[in-house]
Amino acid sequence: MSMVEVLRHHARAIWDAAVEAVRPAPLVRDALVDLDLGAAPRLLVLGAGKAGAAMAEAVESALVDRLDRIEGIVNVPADAVKPLKKIRLNAARPAATNFPTAEGVAGAEEMLKLARGAGPNDVALCLLSGGGSALLPAPADGVTLADKLAITKLLHQCGATINEMNAVRKHLSAIKGGRLAQAFAGKALYSLIISDVIGDPLDVIASGPTAADSSTFAAALAILDRFQLRQRTPPAVLAHLVKGVAGKIDETPKSLPANAHNLVIGNNVKALAAAQAHAESLGYRVLSLGSYIEGETRHVATAHAGVVRSIVEQGVPIAPPVCVLSGGETTVTLSSNAGKGGRNQEFVLAALLKLGMTPNVVILSGGTDGEDGPTDAAGAIADAATLGRARLDAEDCLRRNDAYPFFQATGDLLITGLTQTNVMDVRVMLIGR
Repeated sequence: MSMVEVLRHHARAIWDAAVEAVRPAPLVRDALVDLDLGAAPRLLVLGAGKAGAAMAEAVESALVDRLDRIEGIVNVPADAVKPLKKIRLNAARPAATNFPTAEGVAGAEEMLKLARGAGPNDVALCLLSGGGSALLPAPADGVTLADKLAITKLLHQCGATINEMNAVRKHLSAIKGGRLAQAFAGKALYSLIISDVIGDPLDVIASGPTAADSSTFAAALAILDRFQLRQRTPPAVLAHLVKGVAGKIDETPKSLPANAHNLVIGNNVKALAAAQAHAESLGYRVLSLGSYIEGETRHVATAHAGVVRSIVEQGVPIAPPVCVLSGGETTVTLSSNAGKGGRNQEFVLAALLKLGMTPNVVILSGGTDGEDGPTDAAGAIADAATLGRARLDAEDCLRRNDAYPFFQATGDLLITGLTQTNVMDVRVMLIGR
């Protein structure tokens, strides 16, 4: 194999190692060992997220001797649904979309009913992972699902961060922002969490259904103002937030109920550590930029490309062979004529354009859930030869947020299928000798 072929093979192996380290089954199994489930007459299993199916299956496998006491429902993407023994996986949204549905609402309402109906000695396991916000919709009184969908789309189009989107969604919900924990009437609720948010803030992951909420109605309204959205916001949404600011609607709980416990069992830090270990085993010096990478995708890509050029041209801060790693999650502000793609595909395209024909460099960026925007790709992998294979104008594709057809034509899409986990993104940039 040529140097570039080796680099491409290694980049994919390093990324795969990151994903493997945050597979739900071993994470859930290890967490359950430390929990005091006692002699609870019922074990209620609730939750939502892209890792929900694998997490629920792991619960049943680990607690096989107590299956007769387990019941529950977990909202997951439609293509993750499969029959389990006691836990029902509810198809809460179609594949390759990230917007709430009526099916998701039905599942969330069933969870609230189970939580409120818990007996004094019942224990609940809440399984939360990335994508949980969209998969766990329960509009507050006076707000419709269409209203929530409209404001979610508006915020997404404006490039709002996950924290900003969740602050708004929590204040339009009957289940988010600690309201699920507030509704639980049993002995103990344990949330097992696979984090898809920078820094693992409990009140932001899946919009914090079992966590105390640090955001407020005032903060949610300020976010709409920051993006100048008041005039475009559905009237019911605006009215609800204004009432909340005026104190006419109860705030989300600011302290955690004594019976609620949140445990982060998997995150981007864990994935990056595994990626680094594998890269080092392959002989690379590793420069890890950490899990706190955020900002506009193409700007982040420009900064990463600058680091690579410094390594290639000056051996600074370390000399090749080098693996540059980073995690976190960037955002994309869509153009008025936006095409098809996702933040990882856009990252690779923007970095590729900055690096041009720099030899012996491979760039990979992928969502650890196997999804990148509304596409069937997790991201993309490219090298200088990608530009030579290009059939489309790379600059134009970047300008129009249209990276998917570019990489589809060059054969450089990263297609993995759903990974059944989600800890944001992992980027691997390899520089050979």
